[in-house]
Amino acid sequence: MRKALVVGINDYPTAPLNECVNDASKVAELLETNGNASPNFDVRIEKNVQTKSELKKMIVELFSGSNTVALLYFSGHGYINELGGYLVTPDHKEYDEGISMDEILKLANNSNDKDKIIIFDCCHSGAFGSPSIAQGSAYLKEGISILTSSKSSEPSVEIEGEGSLFTNLLLGALNGGAADLRGHISPGGIYAYIDQALSSWKQRPVFKTNVTRFTSLREVEPQVPTDVLRKVIDYFPTPTQEYSLDPSYEDTNTDIQPYAKKENIAIFKNLQKLQSVGLVVPVDSPYMYFAAMESKSCKLTSLGHHYWRLAKNKRI
Repeated sequence: MRKALVVGINDYPTAPLNECVNDASKVAELLETNGNASPNFDVRIEKNVQTKSELKKMIVELFSGSNTVALLYFSGHGYINELGGYLVTPDHKEYDEGISMDEILKLANNSNDKDKIIIFDCCHSGAFGSPSIAQGSAYLKEGISILTSSKSSEPSVEIEGEGSLFTNLLLGALNGGAADLRGHISPGGIYAYIDQALSSWKQRPVFKTNVTRFTSLREVEPQVPTDVLRKVIDYFPTPTQEYSLDPSYEDTNTDIQPYAKKENIAIFKNLQKLQSVGLVVPVDSPYMYFAAMESKSCKLTSLGHHYWRLAKNKRI
């Protein structure tokens, strides 16, 4: 119930591109499976679609279902004029450049798919989901998320031999760079990852969304095992309570009483994992090691409070 249409076009007759097909292939490969090789999206990849009619038919088919998630990725030329923005096809003509972005938005808005994710890597792609002169207004129905490589006024950079700047960052995000602590990669997480990597002086990604639930595009190995995250409510019965330590928690301690204890060492290793991802900090000590050896304590951070609530409400 998760399907994706991934399109890459290089073969434009007057302005050929070099990296779009390769970029599309890499995106399709990642979307097909999660980080543990389990199935993810049912991907249809289309390379060098030649006509507007062919591409429009594919997009109509993508959004003509009742899937959990329908995802559209396009890499190729984009164009904007006084009538709006377009995904350019090789058979383009003046004022018939390709698929109207307004038409694609209409298809997505009318779709019965629960979540619609649209990712465009093309020049002027930020025009998608914005009011055009022809339409006068535009809006996103619930369940739609849009991520574009550049603003409506900007080109998108293609680096010969390396792929596009935007899709390179997208691939890094899908490979785990945008994953939360549980290993889930959301459209918002991808945008944050790309946004932080691009300077204010270069092309700027655009993110638009109208969602009321979390959507994961891909899952990778979590930074901290889920069973360890759930233990946070065992170690901290309330989110403001500190966890008292002593030398028995440090596995190298053979000199100071109480000496290292197996059960405490196991707890301490879990607390250190939580500390490594910013959920726990030592109190009045620079490192967890010294907090244990000096019989101090550790506590939850603000982020730790958030995951404590998730664990308490059985959301993880």
